[in-house]
Amino acid sequence: MWISILIISILGTFLHFLYEISHHNKYVALFAAVNESTWEHIKIALTPTLLWSLYDGFVYGSLDNYFIAKSLSLLAIIIVMPTIFYSYTKFTKRSILAIDIMSFYLVIVVAQSIFYFIIKLNSIGFIYTYLSVILLFIIFGIYMTSTLLPFKNFMFKDPISKEYGIKGHSDIKR
Repeated sequence: MWISILIISILGTFLHFLYEISHHNKYVALFAAVNESTWEHIKIALTPTLLWSLYDGFVYGSLDNYFIAKSLSLLAIIIVMPTIFYSYTKFTKRSILAIDIMSFYLVIVVAQSIFYFIIKLNSIGFIYTYLSVILLFIIFGIYMTSTLLPFKNFMFKDPISKEYGIKGHSDIKR
C-alpha cells in the first residue's frame, strides 16, 4: 500500500506541472492539470491512480472485490478532495497552499487505504461488482472529457483566470 501511495503521489505532483513543461500540449492536457481548478487537482490524483491500475489489476484483478475496490477508491478521490478544500476554505475564506498540498497527499492515502481495505474483504457480491464496473466507465468518461468540455460550475472554474478547462489556463492568451 505504501509503495502505491508513494508512486501515485510522485506522479500526481509531476502532473501538476507537466502541462506547463510540455508547452501546453493538448494531449498532455487530457491527463495533467491545465489550471488551478478543483477538478484539475482531482484529475492529477485520478491519473496516477488509474495508471497504477495497470499494476494492481495484474496483481489483484482476479479477486472478487477488485472492481469494487478500484471504483470506490477513485470515487473517494472525487469526493474527499473537494470536501476538504471547500470545508476549510469556508472558514478561512481563502485557500492555503500548505493545506492544499497536504490534502492532496491525504486524499491519495485515503483512496489507497479504501482500495486495500476492500480488496481484503470476503466477496461482496456480483451485483456490486457489476455496478462498480459501470461506475468505473462513468468516472473514466468524465475524466476523459471534462478538461476539453468542462462543466460550467465552481469545481471546474480556475480561480485565477475565472475560465474553465484549457481556456482556464492563466498563460493562454484569450
